[in-house]
Amino acid sequence: MEMQKTEIEGCFIITPKVFEDERGYFFESYNQKKLEELLGVRPNFVQDNESLSTKGVLRGLHYQQGEHAQAKLVRVIEGEVLDVAVDIRPDSKTFGKVVSTILSSDNRKQMFIPRGCAHGFLTLSETARFAYKCDNFYNVASESGIIYNDPTLNIDWMLPEEELIISAKDKELPSFKMTVPN
Repeated sequence: MEMQKTEIEGCFIITPKVFEDERGYFFESYNQKKLEELLGVRPNFVQDNESLSTKGVLRGLHYQQGEHAQAKLVRVIEGEVLDVAVDIRPDSKTFGKVVSTILSSDNRKQMFIPRGCAHGFLTLSETARFAYKCDNFYNVASESGIIYNDPTLNIDWMLPEEELIISAKDKELPSFKMTVPN
C-alpha cells in the first residue's frame, strides 16, 4: 500500500498493491493496521456506504458538522469518478484548499478524507459504483454542504455544466464564504 500526501493536511491518496495473474486480481481494499501506520492515527470506521450513479451525476459537496463530523475512506468499485475534497477547517494550514483526483476500478486508488473536509464526486464513466467508510454515523441534523460551482473554490469538474446531473437539494447549497466562518 502506497500513500501520497495531498495539498490538504491529513488527506491522502492511497494506492493498494495489486496481485494479478491469469485468474484475475487480488488486493487488500482495507487493512486497519496498515492504514493506521500510514496515517499515524487509527480511524474507527463505523459505517459503510455505497452508491450507484450514471455519467454526469455530481454528488456534493457534503460534510457533517460538529460532533458528527466524518472522516472517510472512499473508492470506486466499478467505473470512474472525479473525487474532490475541500478543507473547511478554519484553523487548518490548508484551509480552503481543494484536492481532486480520478478514482476508478482500473487504478483502484482510494482517498482518505479527514474530518473537517467537504467531499463530492462526479461520475465520468457510464455508471460508477462508489463505496466509502465513515468514522462517524450519519446525522441528518448535522448535514451541510457547499455549492458545487462555488466561484471561490473554482473546481474544474471536467465536464461541461450542461452535462451535470445535480439533485435539487445540492443545487441549493450555500457558497464556501457563507458556509465557513473566517
